Amino acid sequence: MSETLPGALSFPQDRTCPYHPPAAYQPLRDARPLTRVTLFDGRSVWMVTGHAEARALLADGRLSTDRTHEGFPLPSARFKGITRQRTALLGEDDPVHNTQRRMLIPSFSVKRAAALRPRIQETVDGLIDAMVARGPRAELVGAFALPVPSMVICALLGVPYEDHEFFEAQSRRLLRGPGPADVEDARAQLQGYLRALILRKRAEPGEGLLDELIATRLESGETDVEELVSLAAILLIAGHETTANMISLGTFTLLRHPEQLAELRADPSLLSGAVEELMRFLSIADAMLRLATEEIEVGGVTIRPGDGVVFSTSVINRDEAVFQEPDVLDWHRRSNRHLAFGFGIHQCLGQNLARAEMEIALGTLFDRLPGLRLAADPDTIPFKPGDTVQGMIELPVAW
Repeated sequence: MSETLPGALSFPQDRTCPYHPPAAYQPLRDARPLTRVTLFDGRSVWMVTGHAEARALLADGRLSTDRTHEGFPLPSARFKGITRQRTALLGEDDPVHNTQRRMLIPSFSVKRAAALRPRIQETVDGLIDAMVARGPRAELVGAFALPVPSMVICALLGVPYEDHEFFEAQSRRLLRGPGPADVEDARAQLQGYLRALILRKRAEPGEGLLDELIATRLESGETDVEELVSLAAILLIAGHETTANMISLGTFTLLRHPEQLAELRADPSLLSGAVEELMRFLSIADAMLRLATEEIEVGGVTIRPGDGVVFSTSVINRDEAVFQEPDVLDWHRRSNRHLAFGFGIHQCLGQNLARAEMEIALGTLFDRLPGLRLAADPDTIPFKPGDTVQGMIELPVAW
């Protein structure tokens, strides 16, 4: 385990502006590519801030994502309990990870995301219709940003949307619960729900990815119920939490950048590039975590076995060696090699679906509500702390 280094910057830090890296990270941006930082328990770990080094390390099999490893770095004390149980996909190394990912790739391909676009558009239109009917004000997270991906992932998986309040609440507790017991209980509650759902579907098949996996993988013995529960939990949480935060924070950011928003409205062909730029600029998954299992030489330093390694995507995605004027929101970047979806074998499986949801949600929202504006002082609108997925807690708007 790494030693404690007195005076090292604590990690993670809260942002002072919801769409910029924490101000305290500025010295680390200047000191790229790797720096020592201190976790909540005083442990010193490596923080990666250089783009090239991040790509190299995220593709390096000597870094493990298995949270059951002793000494795996955690961003907060409340996550201590979840290290006692393996996590599908995100917490698995190859070859198990590769086997699990191959089960799911066809359902998250570019072709599959394209086929889902009419369903996403229908969902978005219906939610905006409901907002307009209740308007002219709304709390956008609850009325739009969260329901869009929640409805879509439910339809994809075959999870009843009428249960959304339950699983969304457990997801919030898992990511932001006040303590380890609350986080563990949320995971147990969510797993219990999904276990019962899978057993019910096994007896009475329906439509959805879970039904397909039950028919093709569970019944053949290629997987078991507990692995399927773990996979379903990851897909359900990641499938709505991350995109919901991107929609809410993306909306806030666009409303705070009226010139870029006007340009986007004037030329909708910029939308695809704008989504990529928002992914880079916002970097909502700002603390990817790894543990070194072997010695690694990178960026002029030696990472030892047992060292924790954390990746700050908000800093990595503003590396001036890769991105010209990185603190500027620019729809016209010729090359946008951001790492918002990660890199290597654990690169986000759902990135094609997330792009489609973002394009349709933001494009339709600003097209149908041309007078959309913030309904509160921007400095008073709450956003999430640094030890979880970044985004808006609430977003009051009017039109």
